[in-house]
Amino acid sequence: MSDIITHNHVKDGIDRRGFLKCMAWAGTGVLWTMTGGILKSQTLSQTSDAAGDGTTRDTVAMQQALDRCGVLGGGDVLVPPGTYLTGALALRSNTTLRLERGTTITGTPDFADYPITQVRWEGKWIRGHVGLLYAIDARHIGVVGPGKIVGNAALGGRPTAQNPLRHPALIEPIGCDDVRLEGFQAEYRLMWCIHPANCDNVAISNLVIRTTGGNGDGIDIDSCRHVRIDGCDIASGDDCIAIKSGRGSEGYTLMRTTEDVHISNCTLADSIFACIGIGSETSGGIRNVRIEKCRFVGAQTFALYIKTRVGRGAFIEDVSATDLDVSGVVGGFLRINALTSGLQDEAPVAGDQGIPALRNFRFSNVRVVDCPVLVDATAIHAAKPLDGFTLSDVTGTCRKGISLANIRGAVIRDVKVTGIEGPLLSVHNVTGRGLGGAATLPPPRLPDPVPPGQAPYELR
Repeated sequence: MSDIITHNHVKDGIDRRGFLKCMAWAGTGVLWTMTGGILKSQTLSQTSDAAGDGTTRDTVAMQQALDRCGVLGGGDVLVPPGTYLTGALALRSNTTLRLERGTTITGTPDFADYPITQVRWEGKWIRGHVGLLYAIDARHIGVVGPGKIVGNAALGGRPTAQNPLRHPALIEPIGCDDVRLEGFQAEYRLMWCIHPANCDNVAISNLVIRTTGGNGDGIDIDSCRHVRIDGCDIASGDDCIAIKSGRGSEGYTLMRTTEDVHISNCTLADSIFACIGIGSETSGGIRNVRIEKCRFVGAQTFALYIKTRVGRGAFIEDVSATDLDVSGVVGGFLRINALTSGLQDEAPVAGDQGIPALRNFRFSNVRVVDCPVLVDATAIHAAKPLDGFTLSDVTGTCRKGISLANIRGAVIRDVKVTGIEGPLLSVHNVTGRGLGGAATLPPPRLPDPVPPGQAPYELR
C-alpha cells in the first residue's frame, strides 16, 4: 500500500484501487453527531489492494482500510463502484463506511469468515457469529449509501442442536454509542438484517431493506436507547421492525431497557408476521415508543403486534401510534397478546413478578382498508390489567371491530369504520369512556403461573 498523501478536499469520484479517504480532524471534534455535519476536516488518501471484482476476497484489504482510518483518528472510508466480496468487517470508533452509487458489499458464504463472540439471539446472549458489518463497544460510527450491502443466502437460518452458533446478521453494532445507518440498500435471507444491541443514540434513515424467508426481520432494536428510524422502505420475511429487550431471568436481571424509539415516515410490508412487533422478548422492559406517519401495506398477522408472555416480567409502557395507513393485512390492525406470545424461557421470571405490566397505549388517526380485525386486545392478565388504552379517530373499512379485556382507563372515540359484521365493540373487565353498547366477552383463558425455581437465578 502506498504512503499517505494529504489533500485539502474530498474528490467526488475515486478509482477502485484508491478507495480509502480518511477525513482527519483539525481539532478534537467528532466526524458527525446525531444531527449530522462535518465541522472541519482535511482529506487523506491511501491506496488499497481491494479488487472489487466480485470474485476476489477483499476482506483483508477493506479491514486494513477501516483500521488505518481508525488509528489516524477517524473519518470516512469511501468505497468506489464495484462488487466487494468480504467476510465480516469491523467498524472502528469515529469511522464511517461510505458506499458510492454502484458499490456493493456482498458477504462470503463461509461461516469461518465471521468471527465468533457473544451475540444476542431471541433475547439471550449466546455464542454466535458476528455480522457482515459489525462493531463492538465503538463510538461515532456509520454506514452511509447510496450503495448496497448483500448478505450471502448460505448463511441464513436458525441455530440447531447440531450447530448451536447463531448465524451472522447483516449489520450488527453491539454496545455502541452514536450509530448512523443512512441511505443504502440492504438484502438478506433467513436472518436479521439490521440488529443494534445494547446501543445508544441510533439513527437509521432512508434505507431500502429486502429480506425474505422466515426469521428475516428487517430492523431489530434490542436493548437500545434513543433510536430514530425514519423514511425506510422495508419488505421483510418476518417483522419489518422488531423491538426487544431480553428474555427470561437473564434479561430481567440485566434490565437493559429499550426506550425512546421513534419510527416515522416508513413503508412496511411483511410476508410472515407483523409490520412492527413490540416483543416478545421484553424482560428488560420497553418504554416510550412513538410511531407516526407510516404506511403498512401488507402483514400476515397484524400491522402492529404487541407481544409478550407470563414469565417475561418487566413492563411495556408509553406506546403511541398516529397518522397511519393500513392495508393488505391478513390478521388486522392491532393485536396485544401479553399472555402466551413467544418462547417460554428455560429460566422464566416466577410468580406475579413474571406477569408483564402494561401501561399507557395510544392509537389515533388510523385509516384502514379491508381490515379483517380492527383491534384484538383480549390476551391480557387479570392480575395486571393494561392501565390506559386510547383508540381514536379511526376510519375506513373493517369486518370485525374491537375486542378488549382486562383494561382500566380505556377511551374509545370517533371510530367510524364501515363493513363491520357483528358488534363494533366487545369487552370483558374494561373500565373507561366510550364503552356504551359494548357486547360482553368471556374472560380470557390465563396460563398457569410460573413457579419459583429451586434456587435463586444467577447470571453465569
